[in-house]
Amino acid sequence: MGYSTLSNDNDIKVCVIMVGLPARGKSFISQKIIRYLSWLSIKAKCFNVGNYRRDVSGNVPIDAEFFNFDNANGFKLRELAAQNAMKDILDWFEKENGSVAVFDATNSTRERRNWLKDVCEKNAIQPMFLESWCNDYESIVSNAKDIGSTSPDYEDFEPCVAEADFLNRIAQYERFYEPLDAQTDRDMTFVKLVNIVEEVIINKIRTYLESRIVFYVMNIRPKPKCIWLSRHGESIYNVEKKIGGDSSLSERGFQYAKKLRHLVKESAGDVKLTAWTSTLKRTQQTAKYLPYKKLQWKALDELDAGVCDGMTYEEIEKKYPEDFKARDNDKYEYRYRGGESYRDVVIRLEPVIMELERQENVLIITHQAVLRCIYAYFMNVPQEESPWMSIPLHTLIKLEPRAYGTKVTKINANIPAVSTYKEKGTSQVGELSQSSTKLHQLLNDSPLEDKF
Repeated sequence: MGYSTLSNDNDIKVCVIMVGLPARGKSFISQKIIRYLSWLSIKAKCFNVGNYRRDVSGNVPIDAEFFNFDNANGFKLRELAAQNAMKDILDWFEKENGSVAVFDATNSTRERRNWLKDVCEKNAIQPMFLESWCNDYESIVSNAKDIGSTSPDYEDFEPCVAEADFLNRIAQYERFYEPLDAQTDRDMTFVKLVNIVEEVIINKIRTYLESRIVFYVMNIRPKPKCIWLSRHGESIYNVEKKIGGDSSLSERGFQYAKKLRHLVKESAGDVKLTAWTSTLKRTQQTAKYLPYKKLQWKALDELDAGVCDGMTYEEIEKKYPEDFKARDNDKYEYRYRGGESYRDVVIRLEPVIMELERQENVLIITHQAVLRCIYAYFMNVPQEESPWMSIPLHTLIKLEPRAYGTKVTKINANIPAVSTYKEKGTSQVGELSQSSTKLHQLLNDSPLEDKF
């Protein structure tokens, strides 16, 4: 099941054209959109015009004066960069059958936006403008400081000089900035975010795919946050090598549940948390000793193994050999008889992801397949790889989402647990072989354990 099952817009091609002054979070939003769509298996790619501008500018100094609209040479180079980016977008749509491109630039004048609109429409691409408008001076200065310290434009600048120059760059753009307007631009498809969350203006959203993008960006909250992930403690089914079910924790699983409270406290301090669990017994038992508000999500229940629920992998291989082989060949797409695939889990997790974007600090206690899907979203892991990731029992994982990636910290409880990892091509469960460790060393480069 691909994106075509999610809408009737199979052949729609969308170019999300960012709009806004520098330091308004456009690149942050662009990267989030790409991550979200890729997680849903919608082919998407970001084209950052700043990278193209650096390519064409050569040895020309990139300071605030370069962005003065009266600087003929600087203006010419910036236009060339935009043209090169758009050419690559057209090539990408044609040669790679992409669905959504993001044109990440200021696009601060109506002249530029009209040109982009015309190019898209002549090539059967739906242009969708997304403006991030902000007058929160404290946020702008904070973003400018961050950009001044991380942008390739300021590699050889002192931080204070870089910040001052970047604020001057913003001033150059402000002189000619023409925001999207509900009247003047009434014939355009656009969404305008005012200070990210204060107000959202939506105009002429025509397709289902566009509506999904709009709904997603409406849920983005750029505030710093942490998300803690944990599998339930070792269960009786884990010990018996069975999959699925609703068994209780083992004795060691209960030890982990008692220790989890201290692990979270050491990691989170006095941060206010909400703990989310599935509706299954083993996650609720794991959360029993936590002093936080708890919410149950049916969407966090483990992948449904259908007729194989409660069986061992050896039993599945013996009773359903063709299914066993088919699942190994395409683990993300394979759906258990009467059960689910990883893709099915991703679809039911979408409301959870939306709520995670809105919330500030959350602890999720759930199951291996579900954690793999959530982890893949935050770490931008390709879907074909996500079902083979190793996420260990009795380990707390801390995620710190940032503008261009997510920091991961793994905290071991040092309580033994069985290894429930099954390698491709075998029905045996156990430790990873030397030949397969590379794919699975996604969490702090250490051998990990899996279940599904």
